[in-house]
Amino acid sequence: MAKPKVLFLCRWNRARSQMAEAFLTRAAGDRFDVHSAGLGADPIHPLTVAVMAERGIDVSGRRAKDVSEYLGKMNFAYIITVCDRAEPGCPTFPGVGSTRLSWPFPDPQESEGDGQEQLAKYREVRDAIAARIDAWLEELGPAA
Repeated sequence: MAKPKVLFLCRWNRARSQMAEAFLTRAAGDRFDVHSAGLGADPIHPLTVAVMAERGIDVSGRRAKDVSEYLGKMNFAYIITVCDRAEPGCPTFPGVGSTRLSWPFPDPQESEGDGQEQLAKYREVRDAIAARIDAWLEELGPAA
């Protein structure tokens, strides 16, 4: 049986959606086919790579993807927006209905301050995403 597909969607696919994809893949990649995309695509932010490496996850070889790469090509069981800006522009995927969830996290790239303060914000967002993924998997239970 095919695994349910999950799409994490954000504005640029450079931080939050990449983190969410990586955490769900690590925690439940045997249960879900996990993807991420943005309403546009910018290169993955170097601080995203750095803070994920701190948790033992290498995202350095990944690329940012525009949601148009998936339109008309995949049906998702879950579409999860991880920022407020993606929600209004989130496209409708034809075919099987998707469960749409909104988990807004602050954009760590909008943090101000020196390098250490910015790094701290990326860590804060990373940890919040990891906790939300864990809580969601708990909510779904082992059968999902």
